[in-house]
Amino acid sequence: MKVYIVGAGPGDPKLITVKGKEILEKADVVIYAGSLVNPELLKYCKDTACIYNSAHMTLNEVLAVIEKSVEDKLLVVRLHTGDPSIYGAIQEQIEPLKENGIDVEIVPGVSSFLAAAASIKQEFTLPDVSQTLILTRLEGRTPVPEKEQLRALAQHQTSMCIFLSVGMIDQVIEELVAYYPQDTPVAVVQKASWPDEKIVYGNLADICQKVKDENITKTALIMVGNFLNKKYSFSKLYDPTFSHEYRKGSE
Repeated sequence: MKVYIVGAGPGDPKLITVKGKEILEKADVVIYAGSLVNPELLKYCKDTACIYNSAHMTLNEVLAVIEKSVEDKLLVVRLHTGDPSIYGAIQEQIEPLKENGIDVEIVPGVSSFLAAAASIKQEFTLPDVSQTLILTRLEGRTPVPEKEQLRALAQHQTSMCIFLSVGMIDQVIEELVAYYPQDTPVAVVQKASWPDEKIVYGNLADICQKVKDENITKTALIMVGNFLNKKYSFSKLYDPTFSHEYRKGSE
C-alpha cells in the first residue's frame, strides 16, 4: 500500500514535474494544500477523482482520508506546494502512515525560492561573493531554535532566502542589520511564477517601506545578500586557462 506526496511546484501549473503530473492524472483521491497550491493544477485530475482541500482539515482528518482510501485500494496523492521537504509539515504525516503499514513515496517539486531566483534572473552562489545559501524564516507563532535565530544566521552575511516572514518585515530587517550593512541589496518576490507575481527591489535601509507601499503581506520571499549586487568573478569551470577532467586549460 502506498500514498504519494507530490510537490506541486511554486504556482505555475507547468512547473510541476513530469512525474508529479503523471501521478496526479492517475489519482483517485487528491488532498491538496488549498491555501497555497494553484487550483489550476487540479485540472490535471481525472473527472472521477475525489478532491479534498486540506486547508479546512486537521492532521487526523487528513490521515483518516488517506488510510481509508488506501484501504479501498485507491491511488492517493497528497499535493503540497513547492517542494514538500521545505516547510511542508510532511514528517508528521509520514510517520503515522508508516506505522499503519502504508508506504510513502515522495515526488520532489520546484521550490518557491528557486522560482523566485528565476524570476529575478539571479544566481545565489556567485564566485567570490557567496557560495552558501541559507533558507530560513523569522520566528512567529511557530518558534525557531535559539541557534537559528535570524540575527545569529545574519553573522555569516551569505546569500539568504527568508520564507514566511514578509508580514513581519520590520522585525526581519531589524535582525539582519545587526550584521549586514544597511546598503545590502534585497529583493522581495510575491507569488513567484504566478500570473500576479510581484517583485520589489531595494536595500535593507528602504525595503520595508517599499514592501508596505506594494501591500505585500504574505506569500512572498525575502532574498538578501550581495549576490544581488551583480558584482562577481567568473566561474573557473569555463575559464580557458583552467584545467579539469574534461578539458585541458591553455597555459
